[in-house]
Amino acid sequence: MALLQIAEPGQSAAPHQHKLAVGIDLGTTNSLVATVRSGSSETLSDYDGQVLFPSVVHFGEAGEIQVGRSALEKAVEDPLNTVASVKRMMGKAYDEVVANSRLEIVAGDATQGRDKVPYIRTRDGDKSALEVSAEILKYLYQIGLQSLGDEIDGAVITVPAYFDDAQRQATKDAATLAGIKVLRLLNEPTAAAVAYGLDHQASGIHAIYDLGGGTFDISILSLNKGVFEVLATGGDSALGGDDFDHAIAQWIKTQASFENLNHQQNRYLLSQAKKLKESLTDADTVAIQLDQYDLSWRGELNRQQFAQLVDPFIERTLKACKRAMRDADVGVEEIEQVVMVGGSTRSLRVRQRVAELFHREPLVSIDPDRVVALGAAIQADALVGNKADNEMLLLDVLPLSLGIETMGGLVEKIIARNTAIPVSKAQEFTTYKDGQTSMSIHVLQGEREMVADCRSLAKFVLKGIPPAVAGAAKIRVVFQVDADGLLTVSAEELSSGSSTQVEVKPSYGLSETDIRLMLQESFTSAAADAESRALKESQVDAERLLLALEGALQEDEALLNPQEIQALRSEMNNLRQLIQAGDRQAIDNGVESLNQASEAFAAIRMNTSIEKALTGKRIDSMEDSIE
Repeated sequence: MALLQIAEPGQSAAPHQHKLAVGIDLGTTNSLVATVRSGSSETLSDYDGQVLFPSVVHFGEAGEIQVGRSALEKAVEDPLNTVASVKRMMGKAYDEVVANSRLEIVAGDATQGRDKVPYIRTRDGDKSALEVSAEILKYLYQIGLQSLGDEIDGAVITVPAYFDDAQRQATKDAATLAGIKVLRLLNEPTAAAVAYGLDHQASGIHAIYDLGGGTFDISILSLNKGVFEVLATGGDSALGGDDFDHAIAQWIKTQASFENLNHQQNRYLLSQAKKLKESLTDADTVAIQLDQYDLSWRGELNRQQFAQLVDPFIERTLKACKRAMRDADVGVEEIEQVVMVGGSTRSLRVRQRVAELFHREPLVSIDPDRVVALGAAIQADALVGNKADNEMLLLDVLPLSLGIETMGGLVEKIIARNTAIPVSKAQEFTTYKDGQTSMSIHVLQGEREMVADCRSLAKFVLKGIPPAVAGAAKIRVVFQVDADGLLTVSAEELSSGSSTQVEVKPSYGLSETDIRLMLQESFTSAAADAESRALKESQVDAERLLLALEGALQEDEALLNPQEIQALRSEMNNLRQLIQAGDRQAIDNGVESLNQASEAFAAIRMNTSIEKALTGKRIDSMEDSIE
C-alpha cells in the first residue's frame, strides 16, 4: 500500500537522481549499518564480511582507539580502558550510573557546569558517553562509506522509543560529533515494523518486543490509512541480555565457590556465560569448562536451570508489555502480530514466554539483530527522496506530560503524555503583579500537580513586558516537539512582541523505571494531588486579593475613616492567617468575607474615579463622543 509522503525540507531528490543514505542501529551490545540497494534493504559488512559490530571502544596506548571486535578482544586484558554498553549512560546523571558501572566513573567539572555529567576515566583522559558513542558512530559511518563507495547524503539513527529528550539529544550530538548528517532519529520498534513490511497492511495493531543486550523496549503500534502511530511505549533502559549473562556468571561463581575475582576474571567469566547462553538456543545442555586466568572448574548448564535464572528478568519485560497494552487501551486479542527484535530474543525461553502472553507465535523470520537497522535504512532511503511513492508517516508519542510552573508551585500541563509527535501547542498566561516587566518560565515534565513532584527541564526569563496592571499582559507560551522528540519552548508578550526561547537540552535524562514510577505516583496520588492543587489555587487567589487591596489602600486610604480602615485590615489579617493554616474551605470563606467587607470601598473608589473623569466635561460633548 502506498503511504503518505512527507518530504523533509531540502531533502527531495531531483528526478532520476539516486541518493545514498544509511540506517544505523546504535545498540547497547551490538551496532549495525544498513542501506537500500536495488530496491532491497541490506546490512553492510566490513572487510571480514562481518555485519554485527560490538558497541565497544578501547582506548589504547599513544591515543590509539579501537572499535568493534578488536576492542572487544581487549575487554578481558584491559577492562578499565574498554568501554561497553555505553548506551546505558546516554543522557544520564552521574548519580544514576556510578553505582552500577564496572568502569571508573567520575563526575564532570563543577566549575564548567558539568558536575552532573558522568565521565569514564581512561588512559586517554575522561570520556563522556557522548564521546564514546561518537567513536562507534564514526566507525559505522566509515563502513558505510567503504561499502557504498561514495558520499552519503544522510543517516537515520535508531533510539529506544522511551528515550526522553535528553537521551535523544545526546544521541544526535554524538552523531554530529562523528560528522554524520542526521536525517531523523527513529524509534527502534517502528523501524522493526517497517522492516517486516507491516506498513504494507491496510490497518492493524502490532506489538514490537525488543530485548537487546542492555535495553528492553515494548511498543504498541497502530497502522491506519497509511499512518504509523505509537499508541504506547514501555520498557527498561537497564534490562537486557547482559543481565542474563551476569545471572549465569553469578550462578557459576556460586557453584564453583569463586570469590573476590579481579576485573580480568570477571570479564572472562561473563564472556563464557554469554557463550553458554547462546549455545542453549540449539542444545538442551551445554558443558562448562573454565581454564584461564587462574579459574578452573567443570560443570554443565541445562535449559531448565537457565529458565530459573532468567525468568525474573523475562517477567519484568512481560509486566512492561501488560502496562503498555493498558496504556494503549487494547487487549491481547487485538494484537495482530508480535515482532521479536534484539539478539536476546533468540533465546527459546524468551520466545516461549512471549508466545504465552500474547497467545500467538511471534514473528522471527528476520534476523532479530538486523531488523532495526534494515527498517532504518528503508526510512533513510525515503527521507533522501529515493522512494517518493512509498514513504510513510511515523507518529511517535511523548512518554510524559510537559508544562510550566504557575503561581503557588502548580504545574500547568501544555502537552499531555502519549500525545503524538511532532506536535506544537500554545497557551496564554498573564502577569501576577502590577507593573511586572519580566516573567520566569520554568519548563517541567511529569504527571503530578505540584512542581516539587515533577522533573525540571529548563528555566528562562522573558523580559520587556510593558508595565501594566496585573492580568493585563498576554504572554503566549509555545511548546514544540519535533519528529526526533526534541523540545523547544518559546514565550512572547503579544502587545510588544518581546520574545525568547530555549531548546531543552538537559544534561541527563530519565530511565524507563523513572517514567514508570512517576506514572504510578500520579495514579496513587491523584486524590491527594487534586486536593493540594485546589488548596494552592485558593491560596493564590487569596494572596492576589490581598495584594490588590493593599495597593488600593496605599493609593486611596483617604477615602475611608479610621474605623473602616481598621475593619478592612482586620479582615485582611484574618485571611493571611487562614492562608497560613492551609484549610481550603476556610480560605474560600475568608475570601468571600473579605470581598463583602471591601465592597463599599470598591464602590467609593469607582464613584471617585468616575467623578474625576467627568469633571469639567459638558453633556453635549459626551453625547458627541458616544455617537
